[in-house]
Amino acid sequence: MTQPDVTVVIGAYEAMPYLVECLASVEAQTVDPARLEVIAVDDGSTDGTGDYLEEFAARAPMQVTVIRQKNSGGPSGPRNTGLARAAGRYVFFLDADDRLGPEALERMVAMADTNGTDVVLGRVEGVNRTAPRSMWGRTLDRTDVFSSKIKFTLSAQKLFRRELLDRHGMRFDESLWTGEDALFTMEAYLRADGVSVVADYTCYYLVGRTDGKHVTKSGGHTLRFDSARALMNLIAEMVPAGPRRDTLMVRPFLITLLPQFGPRYLTDSEEVRRQKFELAKPLMDAHWTPGVARLLRVHERLRLHLVAMERPELLKDVIEFVKAKKQAEAVLEKRGTRLYLRYPHFRSRSAGVPDRLYLAEEREARDVEGYRRDAANTFLRRALRKIRRSLPRKGFVAAA
Repeated sequence: MTQPDVTVVIGAYEAMPYLVECLASVEAQTVDPARLEVIAVDDGSTDGTGDYLEEFAARAPMQVTVIRQKNSGGPSGPRNTGLARAAGRYVFFLDADDRLGPEALERMVAMADTNGTDVVLGRVEGVNRTAPRSMWGRTLDRTDVFSSKIKFTLSAQKLFRRELLDRHGMRFDESLWTGEDALFTMEAYLRADGVSVVADYTCYYLVGRTDGKHVTKSGGHTLRFDSARALMNLIAEMVPAGPRRDTLMVRPFLITLLPQFGPRYLTDSEEVRRQKFELAKPLMDAHWTPGVARLLRVHERLRLHLVAMERPELLKDVIEFVKAKKQAEAVLEKRGTRLYLRYPHFRSRSAGVPDRLYLAEEREARDVEGYRRDAANTFLRRALRKIRRSLPRKGFVAAA
């Protein structure tokens, strides 16, 4: 039997009726059915998902294997089961409630073969939900996680070269209830010999379910901290300290950790707020650096600094300001080369928050009348060098 080009792994749990369109999108693929295999894993469904998979396997033009197992509680188990049986040169993980564009697999396999890349991202479009957008600016034949926006899409719905996964024994972490795909995908990015981006064709439709059923069971805030910790530790293990690591650390800080100190924090009980600070402390102590802080907006940097300094009484004011969508007053100094944004506690003696936390980067300052960009950039470079020289090597808590 000829080796298939791509194995589509579908983990399915209580997937009806969404599974119908999902499988129809697989059957509609323009790639030759002889070059495609499907491994569908029913993760203990009780709604007819398994039976429908069997019906599909009986009539589908490509090779389809259906595996039934007891419910594992999350997407990692069925994905790992499917991956262990995959025979294709490439593997694509398709969620049972989503669907593919007709040319998706053909285009992604061609992209990987042409460029010799190990991971291919296909443009994603949301249906009844939002989808990542920043990485679809243009098609990229070959890039990496440091010089593109791909770190902001760490879902598993990518094309992976199976030899890469097998060589490194890569599997989804079944101990994580959320963020398991981020860990897997980031490791693949870092180990890959090149990543391609198909931005000119919608390869994947990310469908928002309206029935309240999801592959992953719902959980509290502690699961988010587990996810952030795992991803931060992976990045720290695989990337030496410095600007490249800082670039990647932005993702878990911004996407996973910071929302725990957003508007929802205002409605948390005092006990939950205390827990969040306790869970955040070791992460801030280990991974919060001037380089990470510099890559964030003022209100993002300020909130995380207050978390690092364990100042909940100040943090609440900043969150309320941000939630109200107030515009921070611009304060221009030094002949327009310094621009501060007057968020709460700016130059408050009692608060004692350093001015540098409020210093705007170019993207926040470019539209402010009177701001001298070139001169400011020179100043910022000098200021950052001075800050780095003055900071201890370990245990950093103050942002740049």
